[in-house]
Amino acid sequence: MDEAVKARIQGIIDEHPIVLFMKGTRNFPQCGFSATVVEVMKRLDADFHGVNVLEDPEIREGIKEFANWPTIPQLYVKGEFVGGCDIVRDMFTAGELTPIVNGALDGTVDK
Repeated sequence: MDEAVKARIQGIIDEHPIVLFMKGTRNFPQCGFSATVVEVMKRLDADFHGVNVLEDPEIREGIKEFANWPTIPQLYVKGEFVGGCDIVRDMFTAGELTPIVNGALDGTVDK
């Protein structure tokens, strides 16, 4: 991956406590997997920074290599890759995602 793209991705992740790289936006997800993660975040009442990878082909391809994860969406909390749709949904269902997200928003989870 190009170092400039890697630096852009890292900058986005560093700048926001919760980042969702997704297809579309929080108000108009453009794939079912992105829509599922957005819904989970809404149910957690979590404010997150959304990155629409459809608007930036470099980010769209670069994020896959960045996390060594082949699919989008990708959720990051306090700089750490949490997972894609299935992992986020499973963590939410098991009650494991709530403390991670809440901790990121109230500052109790360290990077």
